This record gives sequence, C-alpha cells and structure tokens, in this order.
Amino acid sequence: MTTLARHTLLCCSLFALCGALLSAPARADETQWQKDHPRREEVNKRLENQNKRIRREEKNGKISKAEARKLRREDKNIRQQEHDMAKLDNGHITKQEQKTLNQEENQVSQQIKNGN
Repeated sequence: MTTLARHTLLCCSLFALCGALLSAPARADETQWQKDHPRREEVNKRLENQNKRIRREEKNGKISKAEARKLRREDKNIRQQEHDMAKLDNGHITKQEQKTLNQEENQVSQQIKNGN
C-alpha cells in the first residue's frame, strides 16, 4: 500500500469516527426525549401506579396470586402496545393512542378495585 493510499484511508477512517462521535450525543438526547414524551410518560406512570396497587392488594389478601399474575400480564400487554405504537411514530404516541391505552388501563384498574 502506498503512502498516499494509507494517508487517504486514515483520513477517511478518522472522518467517519468523528462523525459517529459527534452524532451520538444528539441521538442519545433524542431517545431520552422520546422516552419522556408527555403522553408516553403519563401512560407509563399509570402502569407503574397500577403495578403498585396490584402488589398492595395482593399483599393485603384482597386479590389472589393468580389474579395478581393475570392483572400484571394485562398491564404488560398494555406496556408492550405503548412501546409498539411509539416505535411506529418515531418515539411518540398520538392522542388517540393515548386515549385507547388509558381506556385499557381503566379496565384493569376496575379489575383491581373489584378484586378480580
């Protein structure tokens, strides 16, 4: 390999590396912003609160382990739906998707409240 070819290869490699390093923080920030998008955050906080309620109701004997397992599975499915919806829209969920997810969470919330 000639000196010119080595120099060209080294310059191209350094240029590519610098480009990757400079763009990495921007992508990381964008991902954090997408994760913390207000609609997504609201849905996920509700899921977190419901999980706490399930644990509390199970601990207090108001729901059985089987019922708690079923409710957690339903919440997990809602969380997966939220993730899939966000994935389709560059990290966001629409107002209609948020409404749909909230309605599903309301159903699970009623089941927790009713103990079934």
